Amino acid sequence: MTGHSQPRIHSTVVGDAANAGHRVVFLHGLFGRGKNLTRIAAGLEPEAASLLVDLPNHGRSDWTDGFDYLEIADLVAEHARAAFPGAPVDVVGHSMGGKAAMVLALRHPDLVRRLAILDISPVASGSSRGEFRHLLDSLAGLDLGAVERRSDADLALRAAIPNDGVRGFLLQNLRRGERGFEWEPNLALLRAQLSEVMGFPDLTGQQFTGPVLWIGGERSDYIADEDAPAMRALFPRTRRVTVKGAGHWVHSEKPDEVISALRAFLLND
Repeated sequence: MTGHSQPRIHSTVVGDAANAGHRVVFLHGLFGRGKNLTRIAAGLEPEAASLLVDLPNHGRSDWTDGFDYLEIADLVAEHARAAFPGAPVDVVGHSMGGKAAMVLALRHPDLVRRLAILDISPVASGSSRGEFRHLLDSLAGLDLGAVERRSDADLALRAAIPNDGVRGFLLQNLRRGERGFEWEPNLALLRAQLSEVMGFPDLTGQQFTGPVLWIGGERSDYIADEDAPAMRALFPRTRRVTVKGAGHWVHSEKPDEVISALRAFLLND
């Protein structure tokens, strides 16, 4: 991680943490930020208060010199303990954030009551799954010096990223700085270490024995049937739900269905 000081983690709270009966930590995916999960978190109110975390190298959190799920999980665990002291939390993670959430539960089982994973498995997500290499290359190839307004960037990326929803989501990461537009995430690091981002650490022999819910998109291949043995080895109390008509960004494509599944899993006890 950066230098000898601990990277700063930014987060926001949705709901009444002092009075809610449940506390939930949300971890976003690659190119995301905590606020992307605001609608899902709001759907758990008033029973739950939620901590929306910007993971390192994303949003308003610090950039780092390397990418390591073990260190990310430890940073988030410490941040969650400080934000929600005195009680275990539930953790919900999407994609990259789902992998961080899994590692967090395995390394800090005393902190986590229940775990919900959105469209990712505890395995290496190789080039056959998804298009993140292409997306990173497309963003890195954008000539920011020629961008005078956000619509310029949208037009320049339209051929490489024709899906309006995906392109709009990615462009949320473009901000205007003192010297013009710049990317908020650490694209250089994420691009250079994409194999680590798409990988998963070897945690053979460890287990999280609390309840785990996997929510996958019907049109996504990030949770495959062949991943089930790896899922059960690390998380023996596993349930799996598939959301019809959804792709990898299942929470943004089908928010009501995801909220319903999370409420049933996290709040009905």
